[in-house]
Amino acid sequence: MKKMSVKVLVAVLALALGALALMGCGKDSDVIKIGFNLELTGDIPKVGEASKFAAEMLKEDINSKGGLEVGGKKYKVEFVYQDNEAKADSAVNAALKLITQDNVVAVIGPNSSKQAIPAGGACNDNQTPMVTPWSTNPDTTKDRPWVFRACFLDPFQGPVAANFASKQFGAKTAGVLFDVANDYSKGLAEIFKTEWEKKSGAGTVVAFESHGTKDQDFSAQLTKIVAAKPDFIFLPDNYNQVALIVKQAHDLGYKGPFMGSDAWGSAELMTLCGQDCIGQFFSTHYAAAGAQGATKDFIDRYNTKYKYVPDDVAALTWDATRLVLQAIQEAGKVEKDIKAERKLVRDALANIKEFDGITGKMKFAGTGDPNKCAVVVQISPEGKFEFKETVCPQ
Repeated sequence: MKKMSVKVLVAVLALALGALALMGCGKDSDVIKIGFNLELTGDIPKVGEASKFAAEMLKEDINSKGGLEVGGKKYKVEFVYQDNEAKADSAVNAALKLITQDNVVAVIGPNSSKQAIPAGGACNDNQTPMVTPWSTNPDTTKDRPWVFRACFLDPFQGPVAANFASKQFGAKTAGVLFDVANDYSKGLAEIFKTEWEKKSGAGTVVAFESHGTKDQDFSAQLTKIVAAKPDFIFLPDNYNQVALIVKQAHDLGYKGPFMGSDAWGSAELMTLCGQDCIGQFFSTHYAAAGAQGATKDFIDRYNTKYKYVPDDVAALTWDATRLVLQAIQEAGKVEKDIKAERKLVRDALANIKEFDGITGKMKFAGTGDPNKCAVVVQISPEGKFEFKETVCPQ
């Protein structure tokens, strides 16, 4: 083979790079990329699965109609998924990869506050809009104008749980068990304790015990709680931990009720917990049993497609993604410069005042946090999450 001159080589490379650039522009100009920072592996993989399934269903809806219409032009949507392994550091890495390598216009997730708080910091610092479907801890959006959520907050959920337990159980005293390494669990436990003792008096939380995320044996903490004889136990833990704790409490002779929080709401809870969780209550974002209208349509389609009833994470992911899609449309145009496009989307998200989601109506008042109602459900003998009552902000 003859040696190619330097000038010829440079010319060939320039033509090749130019062709690639043109190909890239042609593709990118017709595609809107949205990132998903999800718990696909780790302690709570069902959470990430539910989010991805809901997102894929929504993406199919949009692209089957030719794409998302923005400013009179239709754009295909592409969803890019990164696994945060249900770890805080992995959530930050996933966010940075979506922002700097995948060049997404916005990020959906993480779901769990343990991952959403640090990832929210990364998104805010890099001026990329993020919407968490499921993170209820206030710190996720606090002082972060680029971060939003589709769910209520724990300062609202804590009183919901306390008021319902007081009324439903006629309770005067409470025991609490929580994950000290989980921002969500620890924060909600503290909020609940403050609210309960405001209602029932100092010292009426008769046991306030913690555990680690990887713990499997809770007998030491539960022995203390059971010995304190609370009227009920408040358990703001993830569904996988709940299944172990409730069973172990029953093995120790506890016969009283539990009051749970929205992290109970996974479709996998009853697979893991079985009869031990029948009859228990928890606060959450929507009730699948008895749903109507657009919510029922979503549930029926999801159930047909994926062969199980969608949990609150799936429904909230649907709402969170639709919030971003609405913001992209309301921006009125798609900027070629990714930083300019992200700014348009963030500003449009901040300007959404009301949103009619399948998990309920949301009202935004100048922050990334919606004002919306909570639902309390009871686990039926068939393992369904049945509506008990709706509680709305005053």
